[in-house]
Amino acid sequence: MTGPAGPTTGPLVVLVGPPGAGKSTVGRLLAERLGTDFRDTDADIEQRAGKPIPEIFIEDGEPHFRELERQAVADGLAEHPGVLALGGGAVMAEATRTLLKGRPVAYLEVALADAVRRVGLDAPRPLLAVNPRQQWRELMERRRPLYLEVAAAVVDTEGRTPEQVADAVLESLELKEA
Repeated sequence: MTGPAGPTTGPLVVLVGPPGAGKSTVGRLLAERLGTDFRDTDADIEQRAGKPIPEIFIEDGEPHFRELERQAVADGLAEHPGVLALGGGAVMAEATRTLLKGRPVAYLEVALADAVRRVGLDAPRPLLAVNPRQQWRELMERRRPLYLEVAAAVVDTEGRTPEQVADAVLESLELKEA
């Protein structure tokens, strides 16, 4: 259902941002504060596929993963009334960006040094496997304009605890704690 200002059903908050931005950690905190549930589309994809995302990339390829991701995001936006975290690359799909229009989307912006520290250079991130710092920079060059396109709020995570980031999201989206 869509109202004059956009969709009138769906998540209270949608979190977008690159790997290491803290979407899952902040999302859980937000859900707790808002008295609602947290859902992560990456977890939905893994559950649906029956295997971890790196295995999907290796065994089935990135195009198959991106199709699973588009469906997981569409399902989450249609079904989940709480806090929804999207995978880092979900905004690459035009269909996803269209579905995000008019929704309470918070882009968690993160500096490279923080992202590297948070995800670790040995973490199983398929798109960051070779030369992670350079790959991350290139990912951000492509994705940052798309994160900004869908964002109702931009929250800088640099130097902030997850609790402070959650506070900033609540304030910027004008949401009240439960």
